[in-house]
Amino acid sequence: MTYQTIDLQLDERGVLSLTLNRPDKRNAMSAQMIDELTHVARHLPAGTRVVVLSGTGSVFCAGGDLGWMRDQMAADRGTRIAGARQLAQMLGALNILPVPLIGKLQGAAMGGGVGLACICDVAIAADDCTFGLTETRLGLIPATIGPYVLARLGEGHARRVFMSARLFKAPEAADLGIIARAVPLAALDAAIEAEVLPYLSAAPGAVAAAKALARTLGPPITPEDIEASVTALADIWEGAEAQEGVAAFFEKRAPDWQR
Repeated sequence: MTYQTIDLQLDERGVLSLTLNRPDKRNAMSAQMIDELTHVARHLPAGTRVVVLSGTGSVFCAGGDLGWMRDQMAADRGTRIAGARQLAQMLGALNILPVPLIGKLQGAAMGGGVGLACICDVAIAADDCTFGLTETRLGLIPATIGPYVLARLGEGHARRVFMSARLFKAPEAADLGIIARAVPLAALDAAIEAEVLPYLSAAPGAVAAAKALARTLGPPITPEDIEASVTALADIWEGAEAQEGVAAFFEKRAPDWQR
């Protein structure tokens, strides 16, 4: 498969650099990017031992592409359900990769970008990186990423940022559990390499089995949870607040609820 929105580079050690590559859109996730990420997750190149997930340019991931969201809201319910399920399946496929997934974050991680951080086994961010679950500003909710955010943060920590849409920096993201730690931008490459190196001395099969066991023993994310998140996203796309919020964004005005 030829990829248009992501870049793959496998080095001689088996370290796969998986890079979101829509810098002109701040690496926002389009339908095509979602499909391509799902394909990579299900068809890792032979010899892959570690995956490092990053974003081209100044921003890791700005979340969901608003053009894609607008198309979903204009579609019929069956199409909305299919679109939400496409996103949920991508997150699920990355969450159960049989190799370690290490996130390298810079600039900003918004909405779905936070979801991507939460499915990484370890995520490290530049200390000036900005985070936010900003969906409610648009009349939307962090639905399909919700199971992974709650599994990573726990309900108590999640409720600090899940509904308010407020922005926060990497040190607070570390306190919440979204990332393992924050480091100066100049030290980010070295911090990622330090996370990669131990896996190159560990037995790949044992690493995969240990990761699978951790997922089995950790907070369950059931098919019912996934379907509930899909339905919740499709429902919210149909609502008046979502229509107003996304319209206001494209019209560069405040939505009618903003005070």
